[in-house]
Amino acid sequence: MNRADNIIKLLLIDDSVEDAEQFISNLRNGGIAVRPARASNEVELEAALEQQTPDLIVADLTCNELKLPQIRDAAARGGHDITLIACGHGLSEGAIVTAFRDGAQAFVLRDSHEHVQMVIRREFEALAMRRGVRRLEASLRESERRCDALLDSSRDPIAFVHEGMHVRANKAYLEMFGLDEFEDVEGMSILDMIASEDADDFKTLLKRLSKGEKPPQRLNLKAKRSDGTTFGATMEFAEASYEGEACQQITFRLQTTDPNLEQELDTLRSKDLVTDLFNRQHMLTQIEQATAQAANGKSDQALLLIEPDNFKQVLDTIGLGNADVVLGDLATLLRKHLGASDIAGRVAEHMFGVLATERTGEAMRQLGETLRNAFSERIFEVGKQSISLTVSGGGALIGEKSANATTVLNLASTALRAAQGEGGNRVHLIDPSEHDKAAAEGARHALAMIDHALANDGFVLYYQPIISLHGAEGDFYEILLRMNGPNGEILPNQFLPIAERHGKLPAIDRWVIANAIRAIADRERAGHRTTFFVKLTPQSLDDQTLLPWIAQQLKASRQRGDSLVFEMPESKVVTNLKLARAFAKGLEQIHCEFALEQFGSGLNSFQLLKHIPAHYLKIDRNFMTDLPKHKENQDKIKDICEQAHHAGKLTVAEFVEEAANMSILFNCGVNFVQGNFLQEPEKILGAAASGAAT
Repeated sequence: MNRADNIIKLLLIDDSVEDAEQFISNLRNGGIAVRPARASNEVELEAALEQQTPDLIVADLTCNELKLPQIRDAAARGGHDITLIACGHGLSEGAIVTAFRDGAQAFVLRDSHEHVQMVIRREFEALAMRRGVRRLEASLRESERRCDALLDSSRDPIAFVHEGMHVRANKAYLEMFGLDEFEDVEGMSILDMIASEDADDFKTLLKRLSKGEKPPQRLNLKAKRSDGTTFGATMEFAEASYEGEACQQITFRLQTTDPNLEQELDTLRSKDLVTDLFNRQHMLTQIEQATAQAANGKSDQALLLIEPDNFKQVLDTIGLGNADVVLGDLATLLRKHLGASDIAGRVAEHMFGVLATERTGEAMRQLGETLRNAFSERIFEVGKQSISLTVSGGGALIGEKSANATTVLNLASTALRAAQGEGGNRVHLIDPSEHDKAAAEGARHALAMIDHALANDGFVLYYQPIISLHGAEGDFYEILLRMNGPNGEILPNQFLPIAERHGKLPAIDRWVIANAIRAIADRERAGHRTTFFVKLTPQSLDDQTLLPWIAQQLKASRQRGDSLVFEMPESKVVTNLKLARAFAKGLEQIHCEFALEQFGSGLNSFQLLKHIPAHYLKIDRNFMTDLPKHKENQDKIKDICEQAHHAGKLTVAEFVEEAANMSILFNCGVNFVQGNFLQEPEKILGAAASGAAT
């Protein structure tokens, strides 16, 4: 999904700019990207709706001029799907009920930051789902139109039958039964098309279908034309829908071959010739049917994948020519341990799948262990050689949320690879209900890794150039953090949220600052005048000892204060304004500088500069999305640069990902640029990045 698709276009109805800014900052602090606008009267409301159709409108119920019915009517005039959310605090039950009667679709408690974030996320996801459903409905209508055209042109006699009655039939079907128009068969029972000798059996089949049972794929019987003559026919069944109603698609074919031979051919088409198990296509069909049944409430279904461990080494031993012999023996052994309701097939070159439709999760685990033991205990005779092997199993329970066969296969494959990654000869089963437990265990493991990294210098610093477009003196870099893990380096978005929940961010901030200062000292000794941009988390603002500690670190390393620029997102600063202002003022005393990240995302970002002495403004990255195609984003960047330069501030454009952006940013007046297009981050090597903070 494009990053722009996740940005919520938000219109706030609020008399207070400050309250609106706080609301937006709360959302951004919760990781919700918004493109905001504000209105407090009818003229501003109409202008805001005309300029940008919002996704959500959040209306403060205490707004003096604009009331919910007026907002509801204005939003509805354009014919767009816009969610109207009422906002307030300390309201009575009657006031909330009235808000819903006046058109509100949700309500948020303004004083509860978590409630605001949850409701905004939920309503935007619901809106996105409604839009997606409408797109799918339009696509479905187009598909149905094309299918209807194909149906009419098909040479196969096809009818759609609902509760035993004809609801649609094509021309070939009418011709087969000697009819002229569909009106001749509309509303007629399909039973009337069956010869008397097969009528009772077919009536029994219709009763089973009405109870939700599956029809046979094919049925051989005698059919009856409108003139009373009969002919041998084969009926093929498929589940379908017509005008929103579930029905059966029935295709009639003349019996031109032996029915028994036709059945044998059907069986051959679904079988794998090497293993005599079902082939991949048949297994995919069966898994799709299982997911559809799960969506309708069926439980106790699962898919288990079985694969020999180190099969390449086995082939090196027996030779490629004997591979089919081994696979055939594996399939035979597999088949011996399955129940009547289990469906086994070959789903990849040397991978088998078992679809269980009547086994609980525990029963599936037991089956996996039974198969694993059976394979490990068996000696296979291949020509003159005797070999033994082990297998790994990976399974996934099929639940209501299983979207399709691909989803189930991916989950089972993930479990299989996990089993193989632990050395093989074991079985893993994924149960969606256990995901929350696994996530909690993963968080505990990550916290232990963070503690270990803090105690043992387990973090790694990277730096990315910030390039001056106007020849500023010295080298400028942004410091980026990684953490060493058992399988390589871990990105900050994977461990910082856990560190935040457990109060570890201040300690991490100190580690980064201390090692950044050491890296600066190394570069300065090599003759490179360097400025590092260092991210600071809001949790560190409340630490009264941090500023003296930074001053001590700079003094000990004999480094100038302006070699460090501490940066924080605009939204974080707004919600921690008092502490951020005190910290920025303190930085001035030790000659360090301050930068506002994601600048320009608020309703009136430059108002913030009256309180925060920022030296650099890092322009909100959302304005960089497809910049050459969005004139409004170019105009916004130019406006930010003009106001910033007038206020004596320097601007930085992040996330520069293509050459076309460079000339645009230069013409907009941007001072510095940064992004992977210019240079990807590089690791800081040597002793500079390996000293512990003190």
